[in-house]
Amino acid sequence: MTQQRRERLVVVGGDAAGMSAASQARRQRGPDELEIVAFERGEFSSYSACGIPYWVGGAVGSREELIARTPQEHRERGIDLRTRTEVVELDVEGRRVRARNLVTGEEGWTPYDKLVLATGARPLRPDLPGIDAPGVHGVQTLGDGQALLDTLERLEKSEGRRAVVVGAGYIGVEMAEAMIRRGYEVTVLNRAEEPMSTLDPDMGRLVHEAMSGMGIETVRRAEVTAIRTGDDGRACAVVTEDAEYPADVVVLGIGVAPETTLARDAGLPLGAAGGLRTDLAMRVRGHDDIWAGGDCVEVLDLVAGVHRHIALGTHANKHGQVIGANVGGGYATFPGVVGTAVSQVCDLEIARTGLREKDADAVGLSYVTATIESTSRAGYYPGAQPMTVKMIAERRTGRLLGTQIVGREGAAKRVDVAAVALTARMTVEQMTALDLGYAPPFSPVWDPVLVAARKTVAALRAES
Repeated sequence: MTQQRRERLVVVGGDAAGMSAASQARRQRGPDELEIVAFERGEFSSYSACGIPYWVGGAVGSREELIARTPQEHRERGIDLRTRTEVVELDVEGRRVRARNLVTGEEGWTPYDKLVLATGARPLRPDLPGIDAPGVHGVQTLGDGQALLDTLERLEKSEGRRAVVVGAGYIGVEMAEAMIRRGYEVTVLNRAEEPMSTLDPDMGRLVHEAMSGMGIETVRRAEVTAIRTGDDGRACAVVTEDAEYPADVVVLGIGVAPETTLARDAGLPLGAAGGLRTDLAMRVRGHDDIWAGGDCVEVLDLVAGVHRHIALGTHANKHGQVIGANVGGGYATFPGVVGTAVSQVCDLEIARTGLREKDADAVGLSYVTATIESTSRAGYYPGAQPMTVKMIAERRTGRLLGTQIVGREGAAKRVDVAAVALTARMTVEQMTALDLGYAPPFSPVWDPVLVAARKTVAALRAES
């Protein structure tokens, strides 16, 4: 009797989406049925990139704490994970990938029956004089984090250490906190008017004021033009159109773009943001044997009804689970996201979900807004912390469109209530009746999210 040939699954990318897909596929189909080969250009797999700022800042003690599963652990589970190996070409017609061993330089083709692209995102790195100088660091990978820590160790005994962070998004503010915790004087250079462009400017202003109170200088409308280097060739200052800021270390937190060079060169469909376009099963559109997930794809914004590039580990792991289930012969879908994210700078918590005002404007939605100030606990209970909640609702229907929260301990995770309401397409009036938990140590009688919903209802009625 002729033995049936095993199918081969090739995975490009060894972090959240790629290895979640590989692991889920392996759980559904054993090694006798499905061979799994995964390529990862780095030396680590399945790690938390989101945890890098906390590792750098000292809240997380070691690099190993960020690694969920090592390459060896994946291999022991029947996945042929080849680290320090980069896929450099994708031949869709021939159903094969060409990979290069980054240690030996050897190259070779590997055929596939099914392919998963989980190539992630690349950090934006502007083409400026001095941008590649020693002392200038991105924080995209564990290797990046280790390189930054090596620089900080070199500077450990220096007096008056100064760090300049370029960019004031999630990574920028988290790295500002890390540098403060390391004892640095910190300057954040921001191209926009206020930090955290994922918030509306009025809420970003609250972040700016809080950062100033922490001793972090945030410079508005700062257009970086060069990194100046010293006689030793290392970065010593960041130059903008208006000023020069001395720096012993420079951290880039400008953002990321989907890494889809392979996909683009192979003619796979990309969206407006450059990310791969997939169907609900995370299959690349028009290609039955190719799936994609993680930071290299665009996802459906369930509130706005458009596709966006949103690079978050939560999405990547869910994509991987969906892909692995489908590759393994099961069935799963990923319907989309509402855009929920939280962050922290020192003791300030920042959260958002849904649309900002400019997002609603961009898709033609008419809306009202309401902003309230409240506390995390009953006002009389010790430890109550202030928070500001902003809510956006559609003018005609009253449907919740977005929520933003800035506050101290106990503020950020309240955004989850709004995220559920957005997913359920609730109106703000329906939200006012939500049966949320209450006790003085946890909340005022009216939770801040419900207070914001009530005020938004009042704003809708005032305009009707």
